[in-house]
Amino acid sequence: MPRDKFSHVSTWVFDLDNTLYPPSMRLFDQIEVRMTDYVMTELRVDRSEADRLRRHYWKSYGTTLAGLMREHSIDPLPYLQNVHDIDFSVLQPDQLLASRIRALPGRKIVYTNGSAPYAERVLQARGLDGLFEAIYGVEHADFHPKPEARAFDTVFGKARLNPQTSAMFEDDPRNLAVPHAMGMKTVLVGDTPENAEHVHHHTTDLATFLGEIG
Repeated sequence: MPRDKFSHVSTWVFDLDNTLYPPSMRLFDQIEVRMTDYVMTELRVDRSEADRLRRHYWKSYGTTLAGLMREHSIDPLPYLQNVHDIDFSVLQPDQLLASRIRALPGRKIVYTNGSAPYAERVLQARGLDGLFEAIYGVEHADFHPKPEARAFDTVFGKARLNPQTSAMFEDDPRNLAVPHAMGMKTVLVGDTPENAEHVHHHTTDLATFLGEIG
Protein backbone atom coordinates (compact mmCIF):
# COMPACT_ATOMS: atom_id res chain seq x y z
CA MET A 1 0.00 0.00 0.00
CA PRO A 2 1.27 3.53 -0.80
CA ARG A 3 0.57 4.62 2.79
CA ASP A 4 3.18 2.18 4.10
CA LYS A 5 5.80 3.52 1.69
CA PHE A 6 5.50 7.04 3.13
CA SER A 7 5.21 6.30 6.85
CA HIS A 8 8.76 7.60 7.40
CA VAL A 9 8.24 10.89 5.55
CA SER A 10 8.18 14.08 7.62
CA THR A 11 9.09 16.63 4.91
CA TRP A 12 7.07 16.96 1.70
CA VAL A 13 8.59 18.88 -1.21
CA PHE A 14 6.38 19.93 -4.11
CA ASP A 15 7.29 21.30 -7.49
CA LEU A 16 4.90 24.01 -8.69
CA ASP A 17 4.10 24.15 -12.40
CA ASN A 18 1.98 21.26 -13.69
CA THR A 19 2.29 19.68 -10.24
CA LEU A 20 0.21 21.85 -7.90
CA TYR A 21 -2.11 22.67 -10.77
CA PRO A 22 -3.04 20.38 -13.70
CA PRO A 23 -1.57 20.97 -17.17
CA SER A 24 -5.14 21.29 -18.46
CA MET A 25 -5.28 24.78 -16.92
CA ARG A 26 -2.56 25.73 -19.42
CA LEU A 27 -0.89 28.34 -17.24
CA PHE A 28 2.58 27.36 -18.38
CA ASP A 29 1.52 27.79 -22.00
CA GLN A 30 1.42 31.52 -21.33
CA ILE A 31 4.91 31.44 -19.87
CA GLU A 32 6.28 29.57 -22.87
CA VAL A 33 4.92 32.27 -25.20
CA ARG A 34 6.54 34.99 -23.11
CA MET A 35 9.82 33.04 -23.02
CA THR A 36 9.85 32.87 -26.80
CA ASP A 37 9.07 36.58 -27.04
CA TYR A 38 11.92 37.35 -24.64
CA VAL A 39 14.39 35.26 -26.64
CA MET A 40 13.27 37.00 -29.84
CA THR A 41 13.89 40.43 -28.34
CA GLU A 42 17.15 39.71 -26.53
CA LEU A 43 18.83 37.61 -29.22
CA ARG A 44 17.24 39.38 -32.20
CA VAL A 45 16.00 36.25 -33.89
CA ASP A 46 12.65 35.39 -35.48
CA ARG A 47 9.92 33.49 -33.66
CA SER A 48 10.76 30.12 -35.18
CA GLU A 49 14.40 30.35 -34.10
CA ALA A 50 13.47 31.73 -30.68
CA ASP A 51 11.09 28.84 -30.10
CA ARG A 52 13.77 26.37 -31.17
CA LEU A 53 16.28 27.92 -28.80
CA ARG A 54 13.78 27.93 -25.94
CA ARG A 55 13.23 24.20 -26.32
CA HIS A 56 16.94 23.51 -26.84
CA TYR A 57 17.93 25.38 -23.67
CA TRP A 58 15.24 23.61 -21.65
CA LYS A 59 16.43 20.22 -22.88
CA SER A 60 20.14 20.99 -22.49
CA TYR A 61 20.21 23.03 -19.28
CA GLY A 62 16.98 22.30 -17.43
CA THR A 63 15.42 25.70 -18.08
CA THR A 64 15.40 28.30 -20.85
CA LEU A 65 16.79 30.81 -18.36
CA ALA A 66 19.82 28.64 -17.60
CA GLY A 67 20.69 28.45 -21.28
CA LEU A 68 20.28 32.19 -21.74
CA MET A 69 22.48 32.89 -18.74
CA ARG A 70 25.24 30.50 -19.75
CA GLU A 71 25.34 31.19 -23.46
CA HIS A 72 24.30 34.86 -23.56
CA SER A 73 24.88 36.25 -20.01
CA ILE A 74 21.23 37.28 -19.70
CA ASP A 75 20.27 39.01 -16.42
CA PRO A 76 17.86 36.58 -14.72
CA LEU A 77 15.78 39.08 -12.72
CA PRO A 78 14.21 41.04 -15.62
CA TYR A 79 13.65 37.75 -17.42
CA LEU A 80 11.80 36.18 -14.49
CA GLN A 81 9.67 39.27 -13.97
CA ASN A 82 8.78 39.40 -17.66
CA VAL A 83 7.91 35.75 -18.29
CA HIS A 84 5.79 35.50 -15.14
CA ASP A 85 3.67 38.54 -16.03
CA ILE A 86 0.70 36.39 -17.00
CA ASP A 87 -3.01 35.86 -16.41
CA PHE A 88 -3.55 33.80 -13.25
CA SER A 89 -7.34 33.78 -13.61
CA VAL A 90 -7.10 30.48 -15.53
CA LEU A 91 -6.27 28.79 -12.22
CA GLN A 92 -9.11 27.56 -10.04
CA PRO A 93 -9.01 26.91 -6.28
CA ASP A 94 -8.80 23.25 -5.29
CA GLN A 95 -10.26 22.71 -1.83
CA LEU A 96 -9.69 18.96 -1.93
CA LEU A 97 -6.00 19.32 -2.77
CA ALA A 98 -5.65 21.98 -0.08
CA SER A 99 -7.20 19.71 2.54
CA ARG A 100 -4.99 16.78 1.51
CA ILE A 101 -1.81 18.86 1.71
CA ARG A 102 -2.87 20.33 5.04
CA ALA A 103 -3.39 16.82 6.42
CA LEU A 104 0.14 15.65 5.61
CA PRO A 105 2.23 15.20 8.77
CA GLY A 106 5.32 17.36 9.13
CA ARG A 107 6.81 20.09 6.96
CA LYS A 108 5.54 21.13 3.52
CA ILE A 109 7.78 23.01 1.06
CA VAL A 110 7.46 24.30 -2.50
CA TYR A 111 10.56 24.22 -4.70
CA THR A 112 10.21 25.57 -8.25
CA ASN A 113 12.43 26.54 -11.16
CA GLY A 114 10.28 29.64 -11.37
CA SER A 115 10.60 32.55 -8.96
CA ALA A 116 9.25 32.58 -5.42
CA PRO A 117 6.97 35.62 -6.02
CA TYR A 118 5.46 33.84 -9.00
CA ALA A 119 4.93 30.70 -6.90
CA GLU A 120 3.15 32.74 -4.25
CA ARG A 121 0.67 34.04 -6.84
CA VAL A 122 0.03 30.53 -8.15
CA LEU A 123 -0.59 29.19 -4.65
CA GLN A 124 -2.95 32.03 -3.85
CA ALA A 125 -4.94 31.45 -7.03
CA ARG A 126 -5.18 27.73 -6.24
CA GLY A 127 -6.26 28.31 -2.64
CA LEU A 128 -3.05 26.69 -1.39
CA ASP A 129 -1.45 29.73 0.23
CA GLY A 130 -0.59 29.38 3.91
CA LEU A 131 -0.07 25.62 3.65
CA PHE A 132 3.69 25.65 3.13
CA GLU A 133 6.50 26.36 5.56
CA ALA A 134 8.70 27.79 2.82
CA ILE A 135 8.71 28.57 -0.89
CA TYR A 136 11.99 28.26 -2.76
CA GLY A 137 12.47 29.60 -6.27
CA VAL A 138 15.36 29.39 -8.69
CA GLU A 139 16.79 32.53 -7.09
CA HIS A 140 17.33 30.58 -3.86
CA ALA A 141 19.52 28.12 -5.80
CA ASP A 142 21.70 30.97 -7.11
CA PHE A 143 19.81 30.60 -10.41
CA HIS A 144 21.01 27.04 -10.94
CA PRO A 145 17.98 25.02 -12.04
CA LYS A 146 16.70 21.59 -11.31
CA PRO A 147 17.83 18.96 -12.36
CA GLU A 148 21.36 20.15 -11.39
CA ALA A 149 22.63 18.52 -8.19
CA ARG A 150 24.03 21.81 -6.91
CA ALA A 151 20.57 23.37 -7.15
CA PHE A 152 19.10 20.69 -4.89
CA ASP A 153 22.10 20.85 -2.55
CA THR A 154 21.70 24.61 -2.16
CA VAL A 155 17.95 24.67 -1.59
CA PHE A 156 17.81 21.58 0.59
CA GLY A 157 20.71 22.94 2.61
CA LYS A 158 18.81 26.15 3.24
CA ALA A 159 15.74 24.13 4.18
CA ARG A 160 17.80 21.88 6.48
CA LEU A 161 16.09 18.96 4.84
CA ASN A 162 16.90 15.35 5.66
CA PRO A 163 16.53 13.43 2.38
CA GLN A 164 16.06 10.14 4.21
CA THR A 165 12.77 11.37 5.67
CA SER A 166 11.57 13.43 2.70
CA ALA A 167 9.48 12.99 -0.44
CA MET A 168 9.60 14.93 -3.72
CA PHE A 169 6.66 15.49 -6.09
CA GLU A 170 7.51 16.56 -9.66
CA ASP A 171 6.02 16.62 -13.15
CA ASP A 172 9.43 16.39 -14.88
CA PRO A 173 11.08 12.98 -14.36
CA ARG A 174 14.53 14.53 -14.89
CA ASN A 175 14.06 16.47 -11.68
CA LEU A 176 13.56 13.34 -9.60
CA ALA A 177 16.91 11.71 -10.40
CA VAL A 178 18.94 13.69 -7.85
CA PRO A 179 16.32 13.44 -5.07
CA HIS A 180 16.24 9.69 -5.64
CA ALA A 181 20.03 9.49 -5.42
CA MET A 182 19.89 11.49 -2.18
CA GLY A 183 17.53 8.96 -0.63
CA MET A 184 14.20 10.75 -1.03
CA LYS A 185 10.93 9.08 -1.92
CA THR A 186 10.01 10.26 -5.44
CA VAL A 187 6.59 10.76 -7.03
CA LEU A 188 6.00 11.71 -10.66
CA VAL A 189 2.86 13.78 -11.19
CA GLY A 190 2.03 13.26 -14.86
CA ASP A 191 2.91 10.87 -17.65
CA THR A 192 4.79 7.69 -16.82
CA PRO A 193 8.40 7.82 -18.10
CA GLU A 194 10.04 4.83 -19.71
CA ASN A 195 12.83 3.09 -17.81
CA ALA A 196 12.77 5.59 -14.95
CA GLU A 197 14.06 3.62 -11.98
CA HIS A 198 14.43 6.85 -10.02
CA VAL A 199 10.63 7.28 -9.97
CA HIS A 200 9.14 5.34 -7.07
CA HIS A 201 5.50 6.27 -7.63
CA HIS A 202 3.38 7.82 -10.35
CA THR A 203 0.02 9.60 -10.33
CA THR A 204 -2.05 11.74 -12.65
CA ASP A 205 -4.22 12.93 -9.74
CA LEU A 206 -2.21 14.47 -6.91
CA ALA A 207 -5.14 15.02 -4.53
CA THR A 208 -6.26 11.39 -4.82
CA PHE A 209 -2.71 10.13 -4.33
CA LEU A 210 -2.20 12.26 -1.22
CA GLY A 211 -5.46 10.91 0.15
CA GLU A 212 -4.12 7.38 -0.23
CA ILE A 213 -0.91 8.10 1.68
CA GLY A 214 -2.07 10.68 4.19
